[in-house]
Amino acid sequence: MNLPNKLTLLRCAMVPFFMVFAALTRFGTPEFSRVYSLIAGVIFALASITDLLDGKIARKYHLETDFGKFADPLADKMLTTAAFIYMVVDGVCSPIVLALTLFREFAVAGIRMVAASKSRVIAANMWGKVKTVLQMSTILIYYTLTAIASGSDAMAVSLITQVLCWAVAVVTVISGVIYIKDNIEAIK
Repeated sequence: MNLPNKLTLLRCAMVPFFMVFAALTRFGTPEFSRVYSLIAGVIFALASITDLLDGKIARKYHLETDFGKFADPLADKMLTTAAFIYMVVDGVCSPIVLALTLFREFAVAGIRMVAASKSRVIAANMWGKVKTVLQMSTILIYYTLTAIASGSDAMAVSLITQVLCWAVAVVTVISGVIYIKDNIEAIK
């Protein structure tokens, strides 16, 4: 197994640790913990860095594999979906945003599975990468703001995060439509 694939697997392994600290954060409640928010944010940031590194290393050293083309976006989905679930629980992200994101991810995964059954691997396109960067940036901003904001800033943190989440929803839908349009032949 090459280094980019190991980084992808490391990102997958970091998801449960992120989830534990995200669950302990409890933003907007009397039990809110800045420390747990900071730890969740740091774990998320480190996991996001592995996403940046695995692709760069794979392209630079020609280490791209079918496993990487499949596992890298899957690892991204695991990480970002877990984060958005906790942001919905924290009340700073609409369940509609989460539902649109999940619908897009299931549709793309379905197309990829059909393509794989025909021995074809479909890598992420530019719009999928833009979507992932916006998702990860939104999540990082949320955990950064919750780690540094005072109790009186909760409303501002919530508003900023909600606006960013809706921007994520728009880009997610656009990227999904483009992905389906570009790969419709895989399911015909």
